[in-house]
Amino acid sequence: MAVLVVTACVAPCAAQGTAPSAGPVVSIQWLKQHAANPGVVVIATNDTPPYESGHIPNARFLGHDGTLDHGAHRLLAPAQLATVLARAGATDSSRIVLYGEPLAVGWLYYALASIGHADHVSVLDGNYTAWLAAGHSGSTDSPAPASGRLTVKPSPDIAVDRAWVRSHLDDPKTRLLDVRSSQEWEKGVIPNSTKFLWADLYSDVKTRRLKTPAEMRAVFEKAGVGAGQTAVTYCAVGMRASLAYFAARAAGIPARVYVGSWADWSSDPTSPITKNR
Repeated sequence: MAVLVVTACVAPCAAQGTAPSAGPVVSIQWLKQHAANPGVVVIATNDTPPYESGHIPNARFLGHDGTLDHGAHRLLAPAQLATVLARAGATDSSRIVLYGEPLAVGWLYYALASIGHADHVSVLDGNYTAWLAAGHSGSTDSPAPASGRLTVKPSPDIAVDRAWVRSHLDDPKTRLLDVRSSQEWEKGVIPNSTKFLWADLYSDVKTRRLKTPAEMRAVFEKAGVGAGQTAVTYCAVGMRASLAYFAARAAGIPARVYVGSWADWSSDPTSPITKNR
């Protein structure tokens, strides 16, 4: 039986085009080929240069902070989140393509995954500068808020909390990945964590060129993620962890995000911490 939880629709709901199939990463060439398809929705997020100075034509902007409950670095409630994402163009039937600053892209991917839409979200292999370098034109026009339908769907296997992490510290089927800087790592980690640098997922961070899914899988394997293991990612507040979560999914590796990450773990004085210096 299908489960319908909440639907966000900015009235009137617009008819949507048929989205082309795509994997978790799409090339600039793919986007150019399908840019005129009304089923393809492009969302830009935080980056340099800023959206206002130029962006991929018809892209709407959504900063990662637009998805936050500002009492903490956590996502808005699902119904509110669906409304925000729908205004940025995300719909039940669209192929959503994200581009921009890597950590913000990872966070928006996690936001869409958290309400059940990971399977029709792709990350662009390249940024606006790479788009222009490929000979494509840019735009400074800002499309009006979208009017599509985005349904909140159950997504039980996306995130875990502190209690879950604590109960799985010695679980051989779980690999904790600490996606923080070396300086943060040295001050302490969750026990049995492995250091994981998000920049290793890119062949060129400056132009946002990602490694292939096979190459990203090799990065996870180098970090100790073995067959049958689930990668559980954490960082300071969840942004770097979300990017690593996206990459794990792109590489075909089961993964979850520790919601709250180190900020949450270290806030409890009973949480065990391993010092690295």
